[in-house]
Amino acid sequence: MPAGILLSVNYRHAFHAGNHADVLKHVALLALCDALVAKPAACFALDTHAGRGLYALDAEAAQRTGEAAGGIARLAQTRDPAIARYLDAVAACRKAHGPQSYPGSPWLLAHALREQDRIACCELQPEEADALKAVFRHDPRVAVHERDGYAAMKALLPPRIGETKIARGLVLIDPPYEAQLEEFDTALAALRDALTRWPQATYALWYPIKLRRSLQHFYRSVQKMEAKSALVAELLVRPDDSPLRMNGSGLLILNAPWKFDEAMGPALRALWHALAEDGRGDYKLEWLKEPA
Repeated sequence: MPAGILLSVNYRHAFHAGNHADVLKHVALLALCDALVAKPAACFALDTHAGRGLYALDAEAAQRTGEAAGGIARLAQTRDPAIARYLDAVAACRKAHGPQSYPGSPWLLAHALREQDRIACCELQPEEADALKAVFRHDPRVAVHERDGYAAMKALLPPRIGETKIARGLVLIDPPYEAQLEEFDTALAALRDALTRWPQATYALWYPIKLRRSLQHFYRSVQKMEAKSALVAELLVRPDDSPLRMNGSGLLILNAPWKFDEAMGPALRALWHALAEDGRGDYKLEWLKEPA
């Protein structure tokens, strides 16, 4: 088994659920879903590193790190309309599953997409995959695959419903980065291949930020990709001067939907105001490759 797969088996997102990186990722994910459902035709979403789909913030794993205290917990009194969509989704999750629940990206996809849409979620770790299957055991729209997400991109794209190809959709890639900078090369290779298979889809790659200057090679590589556009949305909750901790995170969006950047600008500003430690850090929304 490749080393990257062995590493990913060790990762448990339960320790990090609801932290500042989750908040950024999920605000963006819901905005992408809303753009998809704005048109009536069926769409498809693939979550390559899905986790267990639903988390309990009062469970031992979340309590051990306390990371949600710097994320979703700081938004409890926030009423900024730029992130209301996200807060409403979290409230819906808690109404359905209890006041300490927190939705993972598969739950949010299922919440935001429609009856005619289809969702595939990949999770390599058996225990997490079993939990994910339990969450969606009564939802016929959602297929859970206990497999490597990068391999699934090759197998499942372009997607179909029966014999009909699905033209529109989203691929979310949210790897654990236990291989650190090597994960960028793996993810970019998967994106290059996926763009040849399903060029019209939107692709979202989440990445951690420790030292932002270490991402320059990543940015340059993205600019050379055969995508219609490339946008990065980043949120730093503290200065990026420590390589030993995650100071922020970002999302690379390839083929961003029309006006997605207009929605994310105010959302990033609202998140920075709510989540930055002592007003430090910053946020960025930048086109690495502008739409033609």
